[in-house]
Amino acid sequence: MESKITRMSSKGQVVIPRSIREIIGLQDGSCLSVSTQDGIVVLKKVECDLEAENLKTLEEIKEAWGEIRDGKYKKMSGKDFLNEIKKW
Repeated sequence: MESKITRMSSKGQVVIPRSIREIIGLQDGSCLSVSTQDGIVVLKKVECDLEAENLKTLEEIKEAWGEIRDGKYKKMSGKDFLNEIKKW
């Protein structure tokens, strides 16, 4: 699990740290889906042509936000969350 802090520029640009780009194979021109709810932003690497698989992933993210909103998940501290992700 890699975690870094980054800043947004005045133009709304965010740098994804090199170590994280290398882990998931982001290169110049890579596409990311961006979703948000309740102050949380999720980035996911996707194919730029948005094939059916990627559209399915976006729909799953939307469904997950609904489940979070409906209280189907418990709240965790940041440390507990990172420990949980390590199990994945």
